[in-house]
Amino acid sequence: MNPPRPPGRRAGFPLRLEQLREPAPPGAAARGPAAAPTAASLPPAAGTPGGRPTPTAAAARAVLRPQAPLQHAAALAAQAATRVPAGQGLDSADVRRRMVERLRAGGLQDEAVAAALAEVPRHAFVDSAWVAQAYEDTSLPLGHGQTISKPSVVARMIALLRGGATARSQGGLGRVLEIGSGCGYQAAVLAHLGRQVVSIERLKALHDRARANLEALPAWRSRIRLVHGDGMLGHPPNAPYDSIIAAAGGEALPPAWLEQLAVGGRLVAPVEDGSRRQVLVVVDRDERGYRRETFEGVAFVPLKSGLVR
Repeated sequence: MNPPRPPGRRAGFPLRLEQLREPAPPGAAARGPAAAPTAASLPPAAGTPGGRPTPTAAAARAVLRPQAPLQHAAALAAQAATRVPAGQGLDSADVRRRMVERLRAGGLQDEAVAAALAEVPRHAFVDSAWVAQAYEDTSLPLGHGQTISKPSVVARMIALLRGGATARSQGGLGRVLEIGSGCGYQAAVLAHLGRQVVSIERLKALHDRARANLEALPAWRSRIRLVHGDGMLGHPPNAPYDSIIAAAGGEALPPAWLEQLAVGGRLVAPVEDGSRRQVLVVVDRDERGYRRETFEGVAFVPLKSGLVR
């Protein structure tokens, strides 16, 4: 027998097993096991006028009946299955904005480049196996021995490209030649900053992949022309180019790139130095010829010639 409770003191914990059960309505025992209780079957909670429970009383009732009725749980599951998440998935502008904020913290100062990166959904260009890392500052494999460049490297090279005379005078990259389409991501970013982008890829599988990726994003596709060709030869039919950017590095800059660079234009590409380490090279062309500058070390896939079908 339990000891009597002091006057005015409410039941506390621990509770006995019989205290966890709902009071059965009269005659329930004769009808068999009681049905699962509903919210309407619970007695009014003490606390506020009209039977509305205070937070403390509501918490106590939740302990007494920790699971919702089965039909209620099924309704919640059906709602969750049809609900479209807002602002939390990889297609959220917030995810891209956070990536750009990290790039700014790392030194990105060109706001036009930052705005372009904030618009292009990088996760739409990577393999599903790597999609969770799409907005990390890392390169990711594309297959065929190729990679998508780190966002910081894309930002750095395009920012350097925008420092050319044509970009400064026109406020944009003008006509752009990209060597190495890859998955099409950098071409999409360039399309935000240039008048037209001609992008060359020697690997047919990647050329087709870039085309499929960009066709799913028609806002950028209209400014981009994809070419399955030998990038070392450039693309003479659309030359000269105000801006040339390469996503593969060789021992030297191919002469065709320099020939197809317009006066006032700028070229940015990785090139091996004397120790076979790749560095970023910037070449400006004016009426007197070419001027070359060397910047930081990078690591790109090797520049190769010839087509692969």
